[in-house]
Amino acid sequence: MNRLIQFWHRTEETVIALLLVCMTLLVFIEVVLRFGFGTGFMWSQELTLLLSAWFVLFGISYGLRIGAHIGVDVLVRALPDRARRVVSALAVILSLVYCGLFLAGSWVYLAKMKMIGIELEDMAIPAWQAHSILLIGLGLFSIRLLEMLWGIVRGTSTGFQHVDEAEESLHLAEQLKREGGAE
Repeated sequence: MNRLIQFWHRTEETVIALLLVCMTLLVFIEVVLRFGFGTGFMWSQELTLLLSAWFVLFGISYGLRIGAHIGVDVLVRALPDRARRVVSALAVILSLVYCGLFLAGSWVYLAKMKMIGIELEDMAIPAWQAHSILLIGLGLFSIRLLEMLWGIVRGTSTGFQHVDEAEESLHLAEQLKREGGAE
C-alpha cells in the first residue's frame, strides 16, 4: 500500500511540474514569436488558460497534502487537543460538503457541455474534456480531505496543517543572522 501511495505522490508531483513547464514554455515561445517575429499561435492563450486551470485545480490536493495552504487558526490552536480535533473534523466535513456541491455542479456542467457538443474557441477539443479538471481536481481534493478526516478520527492528526509564514520568516532571519555572523 505504501508503494502505491508513493507512486501516487510522485505522479501528482510530476503532473504538476509538467503542467508548469508546459505553461511556461508556451508563454515564452508565444512572447518570442509575437515580439520577435510579429506572429504567434492563435490558440496559445486559450491553452495557457487551460493549463493554468489544470495546474491550480490539480495542485489544490497537493497543497493540502504538503500543508501549503495558508490558514487563520489562532483560535483553533488555543483549544485543547480534543476540542481542536472536533473543530478540525467539523471544518473538514464542511469542506467536503463544499466540494460535494462543486462536484455536483461540475458534473451537470460537463454533462451539458458533452450533450451540446461545444468545442473550445481556438482548438478542436470538446469543452467537456478540457474542463474535466473540475471533476478531477475536486475529486482529488475530496480524497485528501477524507484522508485528513480519517487521520483526525484515528487521532494521528489534529487537523489542517498550515504554513506558518511568521515562523518560517523568523527561522530564515535567524539562519541569515548565523550565516552572517559566521563570516
